[in-house]
Amino acid sequence: MAFLGNEVRQYRHKLLIDLMDRENLDAFAFVTTEFFHFATNFQTDVSPWERPIVCVVPRNGEPFVVLNELSTNNWRYADEGGRLWVSDATFYAEHPRLNNRMHLVREWPELVAEKLRAAGLGKARIGTDAGGGPLQKAVTLLPEVSLLSKTHQLRALRLVKHPEEIALMREIASLTDWLQDRYRENIRPGRLLMGLDMMMGVEFAQEAARRFPAQDVQLVDLWSISGPPSAAPHGDGKRSGATLENGHVMINLIIPRINGVVVENERTWFCGKPDAQQERFFEVALAANEAGIEAAVAGRPVSGIDAAAQAVIEKADFGDYIMHRTGHGMGLMCHEYPEDMAFNHRPLLENEVYSVEPGLYVYGLGGFRQDDTVVIGSKPEVLTRSPKDLKSQTVL
Repeated sequence: MAFLGNEVRQYRHKLLIDLMDRENLDAFAFVTTEFFHFATNFQTDVSPWERPIVCVVPRNGEPFVVLNELSTNNWRYADEGGRLWVSDATFYAEHPRLNNRMHLVREWPELVAEKLRAAGLGKARIGTDAGGGPLQKAVTLLPEVSLLSKTHQLRALRLVKHPEEIALMREIASLTDWLQDRYRENIRPGRLLMGLDMMMGVEFAQEAARRFPAQDVQLVDLWSISGPPSAAPHGDGKRSGATLENGHVMINLIIPRINGVVVENERTWFCGKPDAQQERFFEVALAANEAGIEAAVAGRPVSGIDAAAQAVIEKADFGDYIMHRTGHGMGLMCHEYPEDMAFNHRPLLENEVYSVEPGLYVYGLGGFRQDDTVVIGSKPEVLTRSPKDLKSQTVL
């Protein structure tokens, strides 16, 4: 089963209940897309600033959601597919109906207040992932309800992944490794970079359809940057018409999101034989990546991953070419928590997942970055296994 099942639901629900116990809460109310997904296994298809949503998870009782009518059939498809973790859904309209009338969007606070009252939460202490907005308006209709921001505490619940999540991440990582091999087969001088990436997108779609039929498959990012512009980590803003030339270094990035889980796979390539300067930067970036991975051990500091990579780079006297931290958490989003890994000194926890992606950016020459998705443990598990040595990454 490619989508996350009941074991993950029970795992996350227990995390929420335990946090309610610690914080003396009666319920959680989630209004952001990411925490809504965390609690329901449903990826919303609206922007909450425009069409508000809420998922309420009580300490005692069944969870419920309030969604915009635009999500009606999407929710039904997910329910029929056995993917939902919540069965009680109420929808509101954004236009008046002549028949089968529903609450309108301007009545969203009243609707949510009614649902809270009916669930026995009319006097509750409710934790939330974001303050203000329509939820605050709903709570003002229930003067005895306390709405408490618990964003920081909730983020901590997403650090350690359930084994089923990691198993899915392994499958996704394997797909990205397969696609890196397709890049190797198609790198050649004169190639239009956007054309190469679009061609790889088609390859990805075909293979994903074979491995994950009828699943929620997305490409969060798929792009390549080549030559001197790759010294800008996200490109120079002039991709149209850019080509891959003989002697260029090229960085490519593959980030799929499948059934709510993200993996990141990034490699540095050479189109033609690199010169001595390019080769040196490549080898130092690779050594930094490997040092960061070696430091991804449970019990060691989170910041130790960044420190280990930086030590390799500084020893080579390349410290001035660092422009970002070594990585970030991975999970529901590509950039997950913790986002402050370079300055976070708490011990790493088993089954956290990080990107390890130290980079060197040399103006006028290019960028050099290897990026792996790594599971924390007594021994780090590297999920992305495509080759990254100089010989493998040089296409002659």
